[in-house]
Amino acid sequence: MEDSIKKIQLNDLHVALGGKMVPFAGYNMPVRYSSDIEEHKTVREGVGVFDVSHMGEFMVTGPHALELIQKVTSNDASKLVNGQAQYSCFPNDKGGIVDDLIVYKFEDQKYMLVVNASNIDKDWAWINQNNTMGAHLKNISDQLSLFAVQGPKAIEAVQSLTSVNLSEVKFYHFTVGEFAGVQDVIISGTGYTGAGGFEIYVKNEHAENVWKAIFEAGKDFNIKPIGLGARDTLRMEMGYCLYGNDINDETSPLEAGLGWITKFTKDFVNSENLKKQKEAGVEKKLVGFILNERGIPRAHYPIVNEAGEVIGEVTSGTQSPSMGVGIGLGYVQTAFSSPGTKIAIAIRNKYIPATVEKLPLYKK
Repeated sequence: MEDSIKKIQLNDLHVALGGKMVPFAGYNMPVRYSSDIEEHKTVREGVGVFDVSHMGEFMVTGPHALELIQKVTSNDASKLVNGQAQYSCFPNDKGGIVDDLIVYKFEDQKYMLVVNASNIDKDWAWINQNNTMGAHLKNISDQLSLFAVQGPKAIEAVQSLTSVNLSEVKFYHFTVGEFAGVQDVIISGTGYTGAGGFEIYVKNEHAENVWKAIFEAGKDFNIKPIGLGARDTLRMEMGYCLYGNDINDETSPLEAGLGWITKFTKDFVNSENLKKQKEAGVEKKLVGFILNERGIPRAHYPIVNEAGEVIGEVTSGTQSPSMGVGIGLGYVQTAFSSPGTKIAIAIRNKYIPATVEKLPLYKK
């Protein structure tokens, strides 16, 4: 089993930094360096860096690149301009989701798809299976490292490393330029924290130098390495879905609140059935909630209505470090999905009252 766990490029560096390494999505990954709460607050209030080099990257190029992307993704990639990124998902042919992803447009015949680490092989097979038009595909997941520099001080912390004006890189846009003395680095205004910042894609051979340069440049801003534990609590406060928890092969994008990335202005895999589902209305919806009393909701805990009837279940839950209360995401019957609805979470045979809230749960 040990042999089958992959190592990211900077594995040994994270061990040396005191990172607690755990198997995650088939990779040996740092889950924390100090404490989840401390790391969470570092990102919300200052600046922290995640090594998320386990993520997958596929290049889609050639005259049929857009045609393939339009077929396999739910969002409308024809609307992208060069240097823009788009959140999307791969619908499967049964009404569920193969994966969620980000589509990057470099130029008319050159795109990059960034997918979840746990789904790299599945996604690669799915795209190839649907590539009936002959787009050029290349899996470059093992060649790139990815550092997420996140937090309100991210721009100040790393601006000295590049001539690119980072304050001009808009949300969900990116540029390719020199960074920390390395050419052709992708600097993207994306992230999974809701705290602002960038994601830096760099070839593996330059990864260590770039990582060290980021920490040298951010020294005065108390920059810190951040593990997957805080990444999870940060994304839950924002209500961002995690594949395998909140979305999967059985959950429809419409049930998951991803109607905004499901565009029926084009045909895509299973679009006819999803359109019918939209017209008929979904029976369950993913909602965010906040506990009104002490308690920590966990995945698979039942969600009940005020009469004590089970109406759904928790998919993700935690104690929010920013808010000091229990928060979570879960699917409930549509009748109970409106913000302000009173529900309860069954925690150890006790019903803890909670309220359905509009996302994000953490309001800055």
